[in-house]
Amino acid sequence: MSNVDIAVACVLLAAATLVFIFNVHLGPSDNTAHRTKLDQLMERRDATYDNLRDLRFEYRAGKYSEKDYEEVKQSLELDVARVLVQMDEATGNTPTPAARQAATERHRS
Repeated sequence: MSNVDIAVACVLLAAATLVFIFNVHLGPSDNTAHRTKLDQLMERRDATYDNLRDLRFEYRAGKYSEKDYEEVKQSLELDVARVLVQMDEATGNTPTPAARQAATERHRS
């Protein structure tokens, strides 16, 4: 290959790269609003409730001892209570008694 062929190949490669980079089309999700803090908290709350349900099922299936089950259950319940407090704070609602208890637990930690 001659120097001219190498130069032409480099120019074509650069042109193809620029076309690829700048020819990006926005998808429908690019125009939607990003998830809010409340959306994230609701997703975390739902995931924790799912984990509690799965834990209960696995405990009944004999996969956990009662001690382990209670420890994990208490941890998950505390986590969901903290999330509920954060949701209350985000929405400006008055916290529930369970949410207040989680808030005091959070300040102790």
